[in-house]
Amino acid sequence: MSNSNLLVIAALVALINTAWAQPETNVEVTKALGTASIKGTTRMTATVQDIDTATRTVLLKGTNGNIVEVEVGDEARNFDQLKVGDVVKVVYRESLTLSLKKNSGAMASAEERPTMERAPAGGKPGGTLGREVKIVADVIAVNPKSRTVELKGPKGNVVDLRVEDPAQLANIKKGDQVEVVYTEALAVSVEPVATK
Repeated sequence: MSNSNLLVIAALVALINTAWAQPETNVEVTKALGTASIKGTTRMTATVQDIDTATRTVLLKGTNGNIVEVEVGDEARNFDQLKVGDVVKVVYRESLTLSLKKNSGAMASAEERPTMERAPAGGKPGGTLGREVKIVADVIAVNPKSRTVELKGPKGNVVDLRVEDPAQLANIKKGDQVEVVYTEALAVSVEPVATK
């Protein structure tokens, strides 16, 4: 995934949290011995206020009246069908999973896989853009007193991870590995305007 695509995702995520007050957000946390995950989904609605076709820039107005400018990349199909007054639905999904790997013997690694689903040609503008990042890190130290685990990533970077659950912490030993999988996806669709 290009840096520009990631910037679009980051900008829209920032919009979710600031420009449109009252988005609908759901968060789910699950834990088991050796694993933990958190998943979140945020939904919101905005109305197209203005479109600059030359720069592919769209002004969106949230339900609280805030207006935000969004640049739509060339990879987005059916941009020419977008009209002032269209209602845009935005769904942002994010998840993080940590899994303890005992005696796996694998090398520390990092990989990223981009995802993109475009609207069908001729259909309503919209699509989904996302990515999945998977990192395997080595446990190089466990400190029960501070409740931290020191992890060394594939590029030699070291991170301290705080582990609140004593049962989880007791299960982690130097030499184990932790697999971290982070996914995010942003879906945008144009909805039909409701008739009065």
